[in-house]
Amino acid sequence: MRLRYARTVEVFLIRHAEATPETLALTDPHRHLTAIGRDQARALGDRLRWHDCVPTHLWSSPLVRAIQTAELVAGGLACGLPIEAIPALAPTENPRDAHAQLAALPAAAVVVVVGHEPGLSALGELLVGAPGFPPLRNAQAARIVDGSLRWRFACHAEAPEVPER
Repeated sequence: MRLRYARTVEVFLIRHAEATPETLALTDPHRHLTAIGRDQARALGDRLRWHDCVPTHLWSSPLVRAIQTAELVAGGLACGLPIEAIPALAPTENPRDAHAQLAALPAAAVVVVVGHEPGLSALGELLVGAPGFPPLRNAQAARIVDGSLRWRFACHAEAPEVPER
Protein backbone atom coordinates (compact mmCIF):
# COMPACT_ATOMS: atom_id res chain seq x y z
CA MET A 1 0.00 0.00 0.00
CA ARG A 2 1.55 3.30 -1.06
CA LEU A 3 0.80 6.16 1.27
CA ARG A 4 -0.88 9.08 -0.48
CA TYR A 5 -0.15 12.55 0.83
CA ALA A 6 -1.43 15.98 0.03
CA ARG A 7 1.15 18.08 -1.78
CA THR A 8 2.30 19.93 1.32
CA VAL A 9 3.18 16.91 3.50
CA GLU A 10 6.84 16.22 4.10
CA VAL A 11 8.64 13.49 6.03
CA PHE A 12 12.23 13.85 7.19
CA LEU A 13 13.69 10.46 8.09
CA ILE A 14 16.71 10.78 10.39
CA ARG A 15 18.95 8.02 11.66
CA HIS A 16 20.21 8.58 15.20
CA ALA A 17 23.71 9.99 15.63
CA GLU A 18 26.77 8.03 16.79
CA ALA A 19 26.07 6.10 19.99
CA THR A 20 28.11 4.17 22.50
CA PRO A 21 28.52 0.47 21.71
CA GLU A 22 26.35 -2.13 23.38
CA THR A 23 27.96 -3.95 26.29
CA LEU A 24 26.78 -6.42 28.93
CA ALA A 25 26.28 -3.47 31.29
CA LEU A 26 24.78 -1.11 28.69
CA THR A 27 22.07 -2.87 26.71
CA ASP A 28 20.86 -1.67 23.32
CA PRO A 29 17.79 0.33 24.47
CA HIS A 30 19.96 2.31 26.91
CA ARG A 31 22.83 3.21 24.59
CA HIS A 32 23.40 6.98 24.58
CA LEU A 33 25.07 9.37 22.18
CA THR A 34 28.82 9.87 22.23
CA ALA A 35 30.30 13.38 22.31
CA ILE A 36 30.75 13.06 18.53
CA GLY A 37 27.13 11.93 18.22
CA ARG A 38 25.89 14.98 20.12
CA ASP A 39 27.88 17.22 17.79
CA GLN A 40 26.49 15.37 14.75
CA ALA A 41 22.88 15.78 15.92
CA ARG A 42 23.31 19.51 16.61
CA ALA A 43 24.94 20.03 13.20
CA LEU A 44 22.16 18.14 11.44
CA GLY A 45 19.51 20.27 13.14
CA ASP A 46 21.31 23.45 12.06
CA ARG A 47 21.59 22.24 8.46
CA LEU A 48 17.95 21.17 8.32
CA ARG A 49 16.93 24.64 9.50
CA TRP A 50 18.93 26.12 6.61
CA HIS A 51 16.93 23.90 4.25
CA ASP A 52 13.50 25.01 5.43
CA CYS A 53 12.65 22.12 7.73
CA VAL A 54 9.80 23.51 9.84
CA PRO A 55 8.18 20.49 11.47
CA THR A 56 4.69 20.19 12.86
CA HIS A 57 5.57 16.87 14.53
CA LEU A 58 8.78 15.46 16.05
CA TRP A 59 8.67 11.69 16.33
CA SER A 60 11.34 9.45 17.78
CA SER A 61 11.96 5.84 18.58
CA PRO A 62 11.71 5.46 22.37
CA LEU A 63 15.36 4.29 22.60
CA VAL A 64 17.73 6.67 24.40
CA ARG A 65 20.04 7.41 21.44
CA ALA A 66 17.10 8.32 19.20
CA ILE A 67 15.45 10.55 21.82
CA GLN A 68 18.77 12.34 22.43
CA THR A 69 19.25 12.83 18.69
CA ALA A 70 15.72 14.20 18.35
CA GLU A 71 16.28 16.65 21.23
CA LEU A 72 19.49 17.99 19.71
CA VAL A 73 18.04 18.19 16.19
CA ALA A 74 15.03 20.07 17.61
CA GLY A 75 17.43 22.51 19.29
CA GLY A 76 19.18 23.12 15.98
CA LEU A 77 15.83 23.63 14.29
CA ALA A 78 14.93 26.15 17.01
CA CYS A 79 11.47 24.68 17.35
CA GLY A 80 9.66 24.22 20.62
CA LEU A 81 7.70 21.12 19.66
CA PRO A 82 7.55 18.23 22.11
CA ILE A 83 9.21 15.01 21.02
CA GLU A 84 6.72 12.18 20.74
CA ALA A 85 8.16 8.74 21.54
CA ILE A 86 6.57 6.42 18.97
CA PRO A 87 6.92 2.73 19.92
CA ALA A 88 6.41 1.73 16.25
CA LEU A 89 9.83 3.30 15.48
CA ALA A 90 11.74 0.97 17.81
CA PRO A 91 14.15 -1.42 16.03
CA THR A 92 12.08 -4.49 16.89
CA GLU A 93 8.82 -3.12 15.44
CA ASN A 94 7.26 -3.42 12.00
CA PRO A 95 7.75 -0.22 9.92
CA ARG A 96 4.22 -0.68 8.53
CA ASP A 97 2.88 0.44 11.92
CA ALA A 98 4.78 3.75 11.72
CA HIS A 99 3.65 4.07 8.09
CA ALA A 100 0.01 3.73 9.19
CA GLN A 101 0.52 6.40 11.87
CA LEU A 102 1.95 8.79 9.26
CA ALA A 103 -1.08 8.13 7.04
CA ALA A 104 -3.38 9.21 9.88
CA LEU A 105 -1.83 12.70 10.17
CA PRO A 106 -3.41 15.85 8.74
CA ALA A 107 -2.56 16.65 5.13
CA ALA A 108 -0.30 19.61 5.96
CA ALA A 109 1.91 17.75 8.46
CA VAL A 110 5.69 18.03 8.31
CA VAL A 111 7.12 15.18 10.34
CA VAL A 112 10.67 14.67 11.55
CA VAL A 113 11.10 10.94 12.28
CA VAL A 114 14.19 9.82 14.23
CA GLY A 115 14.90 6.12 14.29
CA HIS A 116 17.17 3.21 13.40
CA GLU A 117 18.27 1.07 10.49
CA PRO A 118 17.02 -1.11 8.89
CA GLY A 119 13.60 0.18 9.97
CA LEU A 120 14.06 3.67 8.49
CA SER A 121 14.99 2.41 5.03
CA ALA A 122 12.02 0.01 5.18
CA LEU A 123 9.78 2.96 6.09
CA GLY A 124 11.37 4.95 3.26
CA GLU A 125 10.45 2.15 0.83
CA LEU A 126 6.84 2.31 2.02
CA LEU A 127 6.76 6.10 1.70
CA VAL A 128 8.14 6.21 -1.84
CA GLY A 129 6.37 3.03 -2.93
CA ALA A 130 9.50 1.36 -4.31
CA PRO A 131 12.06 -1.15 -3.04
CA GLY A 132 15.73 -0.37 -2.61
CA PHE A 133 15.61 2.74 -0.41
CA PRO A 134 19.30 3.13 0.56
CA PRO A 135 20.05 2.82 4.29
CA LEU A 136 20.74 6.02 6.18
CA ARG A 137 24.10 6.52 7.86
CA ASN A 138 24.32 7.83 11.42
CA ALA A 139 23.12 11.45 11.62
CA GLN A 140 21.86 11.48 8.04
CA ALA A 141 18.44 12.75 6.93
CA ALA A 142 16.28 11.96 3.94
CA ARG A 143 13.53 14.34 2.80
CA ILE A 144 10.44 12.74 1.25
CA VAL A 145 7.77 14.92 -0.35
CA ASP A 146 4.70 13.65 -2.19
CA GLY A 147 6.03 10.09 -2.12
CA SER A 148 9.35 11.08 -3.71
CA LEU A 149 12.86 11.19 -2.22
CA ARG A 150 14.00 14.80 -2.70
CA TRP A 151 17.42 14.65 -1.03
CA ARG A 152 19.63 13.04 1.59
CA PHE A 153 21.76 15.14 3.90
CA ALA A 154 24.61 14.07 6.19
CA CYS A 155 25.28 16.02 9.38
CA HIS A 156 28.48 17.75 8.19
CA ALA A 157 27.77 17.89 4.45
CA GLU A 158 27.96 21.22 2.69
CA ALA A 159 24.90 20.43 0.55
CA PRO A 160 22.23 17.73 0.22
CA GLU A 161 22.73 14.76 -2.10
CA VAL A 162 20.00 14.83 -4.75
CA PRO A 163 19.06 11.41 -6.17
CA GLU A 164 19.17 10.80 -9.90
CA ARG A 165 15.72 10.84 -11.46
